[in-house]
Amino acid sequence: MDALLTGETLAGKQSLKGQARALAHYVAAMIATFVYGAEVCPLVESLSRPEQAIPILVGLSIIFALRFFLWDRVITYAPYGAQTRRVFYFDAGLFVCAGIFLIVYNAALYDFPLAESGLKLLIGFMALGFFAAIDLSLEHERRILEHFRATGEQLAFEGRFFPVSRKVGMFASVGIAFTLVVFFLLTTKDLDWLSTVGSEVSFADAKRIILVEFAFVIGVFLLHILNIIRSFSINLNTFFVSQTHAMEETTRGRLDSWVPISTNDEFGRIALHTNLMVEGIRDRTNELVETQDVTIMALASLAETRDNETGAHIIRTQWYVRALAAHLAKDPRFKTVLTPENVNLMFKSAPLHDIGKVGIPDSILLKPGSLTEEEFEIMKTHTVLGAEALRAAEEQKGSSSFLRFAREIAGTHHEKWDGSGYPNGLSGEEIPLSGRFMAVADVYDALISKRVYKEAFSHEKALGIIAEGKGSHFDPVVVDALLEVESEFREIAARHRDTSSMEKVAEKISA
Repeated sequence: MDALLTGETLAGKQSLKGQARALAHYVAAMIATFVYGAEVCPLVESLSRPEQAIPILVGLSIIFALRFFLWDRVITYAPYGAQTRRVFYFDAGLFVCAGIFLIVYNAALYDFPLAESGLKLLIGFMALGFFAAIDLSLEHERRILEHFRATGEQLAFEGRFFPVSRKVGMFASVGIAFTLVVFFLLTTKDLDWLSTVGSEVSFADAKRIILVEFAFVIGVFLLHILNIIRSFSINLNTFFVSQTHAMEETTRGRLDSWVPISTNDEFGRIALHTNLMVEGIRDRTNELVETQDVTIMALASLAETRDNETGAHIIRTQWYVRALAAHLAKDPRFKTVLTPENVNLMFKSAPLHDIGKVGIPDSILLKPGSLTEEEFEIMKTHTVLGAEALRAAEEQKGSSSFLRFAREIAGTHHEKWDGSGYPNGLSGEEIPLSGRFMAVADVYDALISKRVYKEAFSHEKALGIIAEGKGSHFDPVVVDALLEVESEFREIAARHRDTSSMEKVAEKISA
């Protein structure tokens, strides 16, 4: 929790990119102050260029060094939610300190008039600091966002937040105010200069000098404003990309997407509720899937209770189908059909392959001996009964991949590759792939299981019988797959072996 609430990680520390960006602002401030000071203050204008440049260079260098050494104490270990705000106040304050340093320096050496010249210089540094602080705080906001995206951490969202509309409004208002004040000071200074020089300077020269001054100040302000607009746009675009990606992934059914919460504003709230929405959908989907799985097993178990010899047959055959499908999914011929989603759907729907046995009379289903020809014809109808029941469910619910696979398996797992199977005499690839998987899984399990009319066959003998049916009873490709994953079949059979009533009681007691 501490790592989540505080910036005691890489996100809070200074980055080379952030330091370079800050250095660029300080260098720009040196140049702007060097020109601006001489344009608005007659005293600064009267000084030589070295006398003007040295204090600016020294003052801003000291302040930049302080920024580097104080960063960890002020920013790094602050809560994530407060870091961006602190960066703004920290950098804006440092620029003000730089302005105060220059005022004190010039006052001590040159009898600098504090009320007039000092105020002009301080306003200039406040304006430059305001624009620099916004840009650097936006850059730090991006850094936190990148950190959250990389680590999966989230901002501890506060109930009250600072709206983006208010941020934009304050930026516009303060920016306009600084612009008007600076132009007012510049105009005042130029009017005083015109009244002083009089006819010593031609109108054309005076006009050119004043326009150059105005153009320089406009250029400085415009570059800062455009830079902030660009910086804010990058942050905004990053949020919208994350938000759009999460919504698109959710629409596709991929419910593991999330939006990093990195700002305590409307966008942070949108991200929060998007994550809660996706989480809610995921929880509800998982609940529905679990309910579906339980319902499947309940229906399959219902069919099993009417056939006292099946034991764990439905579980074993389910895992056999999965082993075959997962193996053939690596084959380029089946890559588009046996997607991870379809393999999982086949696995989940396999237990319903004998659901139609619910409709077979007990006198036939539970008969301990061999069935007569008439009885066997009735027994074969369990494939039709199961497929029709699942088709009726599809008509009620609408088409779904799960019900389609379940219907295919229930209706075709007794079809044979050569067309001699039932109920429809399908052959070759007319038989759905899911039905071909179940045909092998069902026969294998029947062979290795004990029945009243036979003993259980060994794993090797069962493989031999199935291999003999390759190309006649079974799909040759599926038989080859079985032989390649036969160790998995052996392990599944051992893990889900049939247990006697006494063994079941013993297991329950030990549990």
